[in-house]
Amino acid sequence: DLSTPVPLNGYIEFFEDHDTLARQEDEKRANGSAGTLSGLPLAVKDNILIKGRKATCASAVLSGFTAPYSATVIERLSEAGAVPLGRANMDEFAMGSSTEYSHYGPTRNPHQRDYVPGGSSGGPAAVVAAGQAPAALGSDTGGSVRLPAAFCGIYGFKPTYGGLSRYGLVAYGSSLDQIGFLSTAPADIALLFSVAAGRDPRDTTSRDLDVRGLYPLQPAALAGLKVAVPTEFLGEGIDPAVRAATDRFIGWLKKNKAVVTELSIPLLSVCVAIYYIIAPAEASSNLGRYDGVQYGLRVSEESLSDLYVKTRTKGFGSEVKRRIFVGNYVLSSGYYDAYYKKAQAVRSLLHKEFDTLFHDYDLILSPTSPTPPFKLGEKTDDPLTMYLQDVCTTYVNLLGAPGISLPAGITPEGLPIGVQLVGRPGEDANLLKAAEIWHREGDAP
Repeated sequence: DLSTPVPLNGYIEFFEDHDTLARQEDEKRANGSAGTLSGLPLAVKDNILIKGRKATCASAVLSGFTAPYSATVIERLSEAGAVPLGRANMDEFAMGSSTEYSHYGPTRNPHQRDYVPGGSSGGPAAVVAAGQAPAALGSDTGGSVRLPAAFCGIYGFKPTYGGLSRYGLVAYGSSLDQIGFLSTAPADIALLFSVAAGRDPRDTTSRDLDVRGLYPLQPAALAGLKVAVPTEFLGEGIDPAVRAATDRFIGWLKKNKAVVTELSIPLLSVCVAIYYIIAPAEASSNLGRYDGVQYGLRVSEESLSDLYVKTRTKGFGSEVKRRIFVGNYVLSSGYYDAYYKKAQAVRSLLHKEFDTLFHDYDLILSPTSPTPPFKLGEKTDDPLTMYLQDVCTTYVNLLGAPGISLPAGITPEGLPIGVQLVGRPGEDANLLKAAEIWHREGDAP
């Protein structure tokens, strides 16, 4: 139901012609030419291009912009018969953890309408959780698929960096961005991923992954599976209900003879800081193209410089401006070495640390978020507190590793809690198989 007393606001635009496309797929099925995904409806985050459709990244600066081509992921899914349902709401340019920073207003959590759905892919997560789409495409730069999946009580999967082409995804942080999937079942995600994955000549960072046997998805054998649990994500700042849900998941793993080890990984304590240097730096470059000259919002001014300033001042929201300022600052002369260069050095150390760790462990387990969903407006005036919602997720993007959020509990207030599994880069199939055994046999809500 898209018109409830308190609107979910999950869709920016619902495609009225989706039923026509679905009927075309019905005809293909009738004559035996249907694809693997024939007729499957998908919600699509508003930063993933669909040819001939508007694409605004939930920003005024792109108001009226129509995509001249489709993202590679959209092309591959559409060729297999999937049908886009509509453009789903998001934090502006994917910068946020609550989907409150949207030009079109906040999306609400379908479990409790006065709570946030997480972000920045809050629209895709909310419509899937509310039954308004069976699956959705989102993007994940620092947790933006996994966090809203946790807050909405569904599964959210970020593949290995490059596992899905980024061609046609509007860039935020190019070394961190990755398209991902949200659904109520890992098998649905595995099917979508197996269709869309693979190298794309239009995205030089894309890569081929072994997706054979991903569908039908078979559950992993837990006996002997080695799982690391970083203690940095179990201590101060972790809500008691989140800790309890994580402990229950650990207990389930041990009951099924997985080998679970708690250990300290000190570098994880600085990953949020590192992320909020690198991501804004890349964003300040990527968003430089929105100047009102070629497309989107254009404010009339006499001089070109005034056009740039007025368009960007009026077109960008507060959070986007904040991150552009931070990005420009850390890249500026005199501060580049002090911030950006050091952040990249720590990122290199993180890679070395986890290369060693993944020799000894198959998966890494943590909460997806340190807290359950919070109320609308509770953290918008405190950016640092909002940024800390990403404390358990940003390191995954810094590594380029695959990660998935699984529904793992419900608070006494009826709000979902998620846990996160992270796998070795390139071993996405093993991660999805581990999620599948939890879905079939675990104590999932």
